[in-house]
Amino acid sequence: MLLKNARVFHADYHFEKADVRIENGRILEVAPIIAGAGEDLSGKTLIPGLCDIHSHGCVGGDWSRPDPESYRKMSRFYAKNGITALCATTMSLPAAELEKIMAALGRFSEEEVPGGTRIIGINMEGPFFSKKKKGAQAEENIIDPDIGLFHKLQSLSGGKIRLCDIAPELPGADEFIQEVKKEAVISIAHTDADYETARHALCIGASHATHLYNAMTLLVHRAPGVVGAVLESKEAVAELISDGIHLHPAAIRLTFSILGDGKIALISDSMEACGMPNGEYELGGQPVTVCDGRATLHDGTIAGSATNLFTCMRRAISFGVPAEEAVRAATCAPAESIGIRDTGKIAPGYMADLCLTDEELRLQRVWVRGREIECG
Repeated sequence: MLLKNARVFHADYHFEKADVRIENGRILEVAPIIAGAGEDLSGKTLIPGLCDIHSHGCVGGDWSRPDPESYRKMSRFYAKNGITALCATTMSLPAAELEKIMAALGRFSEEEVPGGTRIIGINMEGPFFSKKKKGAQAEENIIDPDIGLFHKLQSLSGGKIRLCDIAPELPGADEFIQEVKKEAVISIAHTDADYETARHALCIGASHATHLYNAMTLLVHRAPGVVGAVLESKEAVAELISDGIHLHPAAIRLTFSILGDGKIALISDSMEACGMPNGEYELGGQPVTVCDGRATLHDGTIAGSATNLFTCMRRAISFGVPAEEAVRAATCAPAESIGIRDTGKIAPGYMADLCLTDEELRLQRVWVRGREIECG
């Protein structure tokens, strides 16, 4: 397949007219002009398929329920909305439940769903958290870091856990970070740590921050907190939820201006209400009310989002983030942050996971592994 004359988001993070040749599900060539007949995409924009490394579910489904048919339905929904690679994200749940979930997700990640997204790993969000910053995590399931439990869950998943979240102030956190970083990216999350503790965690092996600003200590001029440690770090990748609810647009613009250079991963943090009408739903065993895109526990705590990553990316741009930076933060930056090197770029050798948009980045067509699927 040869796509010609598109405005392409190149591997060095700029838009420029080019042709793209695809063979056997991968990108073979990208060049200003490629000889041969192909489909003319003049006036259209071609970007990589999006990579959401933090999503709990959508269309009534939840990755924390071991239900393969629901998994397939979710997979197709993500792909139709331009998300072609995904980390299935779990919650703080009892160990026995997590064991069943990890085994089910490990098996499902090996399945190729026709018209569905690729499951590139598991994001283990919990249960090693601070009860003071539990957010929408169920307090009764929160425990201190347990290396043995992680290894058991990793084994059951077939080695698919790519992100493991932890509050670094907890007993045993240092040992956990130093051991588990050999198998998964360690992310600071749901934490009451001070600046010094967070900085120490980043120095000994943590390299990621889960939904920056939310469920952590904030930056204050005499107490920089976790946020200050992450913004100061030269290595950490920070997740941002740019749905317009979790963060003020100015906070999003400011964070991009401080970090930049591929150190931001836009995420959806979506839950089962994504793609569904207003109503009552569930997240991590807790009831959630969704009204006009805002998902909250009954006590008013924000509980994930009801927005997909493509919408979050476009909202970041509407908030003033340059399109080049927002696209990078929704495609290759999250993939690279967890060690995935075959998706998120339009470059030779990469998966032909692509989104065709208009000049305003409104989604029009999607390809997964080089095959066009139903869109929207």
